[in-house]
Amino acid sequence: MKPLHARYPFLADSRAAVEAAEVDLVGLVREDGPVVSRASERVTGALREGSIGDAHRSTRVELLSYPVARVLVSLVDERICTRKYANAEASRAISLFSTSRNDTTELASARTERLSLSELLAEFDLTDAVDESQDGYRVAVGTYLRLVSDLWGDEWRLVNRTLADGEVFIAREELSGLLEEAISQRVSDGLPLSVPEGVAAPLEDRVEEIRKTLAEMDLTREIDTVVPERFPPCMKALLDSVQKGEHLGHHSRFAITAFLTSIGMSTDEIIDLYMVNSGFGEEMTRYQTDHIRGETSPTEYTPPSCATMQSYGDCVNKDEICEEEINESHPLNYYEYQLDEADEDELVDWREEDGEAITPD
Repeated sequence: MKPLHARYPFLADSRAAVEAAEVDLVGLVREDGPVVSRASERVTGALREGSIGDAHRSTRVELLSYPVARVLVSLVDERICTRKYANAEASRAISLFSTSRNDTTELASARTERLSLSELLAEFDLTDAVDESQDGYRVAVGTYLRLVSDLWGDEWRLVNRTLADGEVFIAREELSGLLEEAISQRVSDGLPLSVPEGVAAPLEDRVEEIRKTLAEMDLTREIDTVVPERFPPCMKALLDSVQKGEHLGHHSRFAITAFLTSIGMSTDEIIDLYMVNSGFGEEMTRYQTDHIRGETSPTEYTPPSCATMQSYGDCVNKDEICEEEINESHPLNYYEYQLDEADEDELVDWREEDGEAITPD
């Protein structure tokens, strides 16, 4: 087992390495040792933080934890768990790949452990579908549509792309986004697996832990109260920008829209909010909002985690509540905490007032 296999466990070579090791999966899960612990960490980290966590120091443990994690996800058998896990695995892999490509400090003897772009393209049968051009890449339209099917954002829509001779032009930095989606699709392919009882039984406690994590997250989905003054600072700032008619980047727009759908706002109510924006388009706003809430897509999206909000510069005005461990991982945790702490007579739903405008303060 090579370090490269552990970094990119979704590769065909990595899968072959696991098969060649002839690991006794039943014995491995019964042991409930570091491999199972790391596998559980991959899944719970994906749910809580959108990250599978730091790699284990042992190449063997890191590599074997990947198939066990897929078993755990299969036993949980919840679509949102599968999606979040696949996205987290893909995010980690593409981050490692990008860092490796940009790192020029490694010794030449170590470069054999790098995964080249050509190798990654070949892994997903993209060699003939992706051609490098002077300013970026040209992607076969069929391949492009397949890879962007679950990507959110106006910029990925075919109508907003340059299409010529059956190929779609993308900028150099956008190729990583398409490759990340290809990895995510590979990770989720075949899930849920059919898991034998001999493997499932020893993992019952681990599966229950993951289900509890998922249940804690799902509690926020039962919120049906819109009290802007109780919003986390990040969402207050984004909502304020919407109300001022300011332009929001697609990540910011996704974050506030997903937050509002998660706390019970209808598509029509959200459309009313965006009407003051100079770039407002009702048809597009309705399409995006319905897509986020899962009505026109296979996935019901939740708002980004605090870590993701920070990475895109949307984590602003942090207060003492943000710093508390129980609330720091997700904006919905913050909001639920605020609702729990408030007196009932203080929680006046915006929609029960005049409904003309939402103001954070």
